[in-house]
Amino acid sequence: MQIIAHIHTDFPTKFGVPRQSGLVEALEGRVVFEGPYRNPDACRGLEGFSHIWLIWQFSQALREGWTATVRPPRLGGNKRMGVFATRSPFRPNPIGLSCVKLEGVELTGPQGPVLHVLGADLVDGTPIYDIKPYVPFSDCRPEATGGFAQEVRDRGLEVEFPPELLEKIPAERRGGLLALLAQDPRPSYQHDPLRRYGMPFGGWDIGFTVSDGVLKVYRVTPYSSGGSSTPPQRRG
Repeated sequence: MQIIAHIHTDFPTKFGVPRQSGLVEALEGRVVFEGPYRNPDACRGLEGFSHIWLIWQFSQALREGWTATVRPPRLGGNKRMGVFATRSPFRPNPIGLSCVKLEGVELTGPQGPVLHVLGADLVDGTPIYDIKPYVPFSDCRPEATGGFAQEVRDRGLEVEFPPELLEKIPAERRGGLLALLAQDPRPSYQHDPLRRYGMPFGGWDIGFTVSDGVLKVYRVTPYSSGGSSTPPQRRG
C-alpha cells in the first residue's frame, strides 16, 4: 500500500473531528498528492463527480495486534461490539473510509493537482491510500439500515459564541466551526457540566463548556501544540 496523498484540514488533533464524514459539510479540506502521483492526468474526469471516497490510514491509532470487540463511544463506551460492526480506528488494518463533497479540482499549481473537499472527518496530515468517485446509482442505498448506530441519535446543542470571540475566527471558517460545535465535539462518554474543554481548530484553541444542552464558548486563543488538556475523541 502506497501513500498517494495527504489531506490538510483545520484539525491538528483528533479532538473535535466530526464523528463521521459529511456531518459538517462546511468544513474545508485539501488533498495534496505525493510526488509520484502529482500528475494531472490521474485526476482527468474527476471534476464531473460531486462526491468522492477517500481511503485513508488511521495514522494516529497505529498499534500492535487487535481485539475482536471494542467499546463504541456512541454507546457510552460501556458496551462492547464486534470490531467489524463499528467504525473504530482500532482494527486489524488501520484503514478508514470517508465520503466527502468534491468542491473543486485544481489541476495546475506549485503543488500539482489539489482536490478541494468539504465535510471531511480527518486530522490534518492524514495519509490517503486511494481516491475513488462516488457513483450514486450503485453507492446509494436508500433502503439500508443502520444497526445500533441508527438507534442512537446525537442530540444537537445550542451554541452560545460571544460575538467578540467569534470575530477572532476568519469569516470563511465561522460557519463550519459553529456547525461543528452544535454537533457536540465532546467524547460521548463525558457529561460533566463543570468540565472545561479545549478544542484546537484552524490555528485557534476554542475553550467551551456544555451544560443543559447549551455549549458556551468562553475562550478563543492561538493554538500551540500541547495547549489543550482535553483527551482526544474516539471515533465509533
